[in-house]
Amino acid sequence: MYLLIIWAVIALAAAYLYYRQHYSKLRRRGLKHFTPVPLLGNMASMALRLEHFTDYLKRMYECYPEERFVGSFEFMHPLVVVRDLELLKKITIKDFEYFLDHRTVVDDRIDPFWGRNLFSLKGDEWRDMRATLSPAFTSSKIRLMVPFMEEVGNQMIKCVKKQIQESGSNSIELEAKDLVSRYANDVIASCAFGLKVDSQTEKGNEFYVMGKQAATFKFRQIFVFFAYNSFPKLMSKLKITVFCQKTTEFFRSLMSSTMREREAKNIVRPDMIHLLLEAKKGKLQYDDKVKDTDAGFATVEESAVGKAKTDTDWSQDDLIAQAMVFLIGGFETTSSAMTFALHELAINTDVQDKLVEEIKEFHENNGGKLDFNVLQEMEYMDMVVSELMRKWTPGFMIDRLCIKDYNLGKPNNEATEDYIVRRGESIMFPVWALHRSPEFYPDPDRFDPERFSEKNKKNIKPFTYLPFGVGPRNCIGSRFALCEIKALLYQMLLHFEVLPCSRTSIPIELCRSTFNLKAKGDHWFQFKIRE
Repeated sequence: MYLLIIWAVIALAAAYLYYRQHYSKLRRRGLKHFTPVPLLGNMASMALRLEHFTDYLKRMYECYPEERFVGSFEFMHPLVVVRDLELLKKITIKDFEYFLDHRTVVDDRIDPFWGRNLFSLKGDEWRDMRATLSPAFTSSKIRLMVPFMEEVGNQMIKCVKKQIQESGSNSIELEAKDLVSRYANDVIASCAFGLKVDSQTEKGNEFYVMGKQAATFKFRQIFVFFAYNSFPKLMSKLKITVFCQKTTEFFRSLMSSTMREREAKNIVRPDMIHLLLEAKKGKLQYDDKVKDTDAGFATVEESAVGKAKTDTDWSQDDLIAQAMVFLIGGFETTSSAMTFALHELAINTDVQDKLVEEIKEFHENNGGKLDFNVLQEMEYMDMVVSELMRKWTPGFMIDRLCIKDYNLGKPNNEATEDYIVRRGESIMFPVWALHRSPEFYPDPDRFDPERFSEKNKKNIKPFTYLPFGVGPRNCIGSRFALCEIKALLYQMLLHFEVLPCSRTSIPIELCRSTFNLKAKGDHWFQFKIRE
């Protein structure tokens, strides 16, 4: 018995010394950080669901106002969190070659649909895939998909009006996240997979169920991501994947059969499958001679990497992986943004009234036709969406992996030594904290589209507004996402007033059980037929 106690004490002492040594490495190198918890690091509050990740980012950013960069531990994995804007600019633009990749998320041999997508690819493979896909996300391609968005929007409007009619009144209370997630799902089904799906009436259709399963990052998926960063060899050995086998097989079968049918019957439809097939044949090239029109202030520009020519021969699974990342990005992040847009418009009736006035004017002037040009030309619509992407940006952090040793300089004015980021170490940029900083956005919790008026937007400090990332590795789908959000708001507000109801969360408290942005208590609003 005494021997067991002695061994237990020795084991605890050894564990204590190991964790003390491991969790002191950043501080020994001059970086300040919150006190980590053994095994959980600085993720304890999130793992125990005491805090949302966005709250942690903001708290960390505000606690160290004199630091250019600070430290953090994602479980066992140390990383550097950059606060300084000039340093952010250097890392993402000037010295991009030192930080070319995202961190390892999964093993692509075990989970190819996640590991082989554009977000996860590294080095030259990423460059080639970016150059392959970039022409598919230009304005000239996106404008051809607006009719698909409009068709899906009409399905949603028809369904909501039917529910209102059946209720015997002129309004109904609905959970908006479910409503717009189904809209986003059907837009992806149409624009990316070439399918016509009506998830508003066919609630349990297989595409929606599988899409939601793949795109909703619950605790298990979050754990897998962080675990791969901390214990990559162990996770690979255990063959743990992000997507379950059933989801993987469903989308592989769906995409493969659709591609075969398109090629066999020479079917041409201006959607993502067609563009992927064109890319595989080497027929999709970026046209530098044609100006790529912005979809709004938040649009990010394509770099020279995306405009380069490539003749890489991609496998079918590689192409399916790109459709999958389109599904994940479009389903959850875009539907999240649209949900928060409805929330802000419901509680800020003056903003909603002004936007409706603009929508009606353009609707009448364009003969009731919705197209890309209309969405692009609405000035106040863009102000509203730009402010939405500031306050409720789904991309609330940016990560980069150091691939060559890099000198960050001194973390603060009192430091005596430069901090060298070693190859294989990680960097993070707290976008959420920048967007919510009163230094850059006075009264940051107020929803104020006037920040992005023609008069005011020039005052926005560079590198403080990053809803779609920054540098060559920015979000390839910014034009599509902005266009989809605007199309939904255009159709929704043309037909309905969106109003608060007794179940509306005011103010919003974010749900801590998910990595995504979601209100605790869900997003309930009253939808009233507009006179």
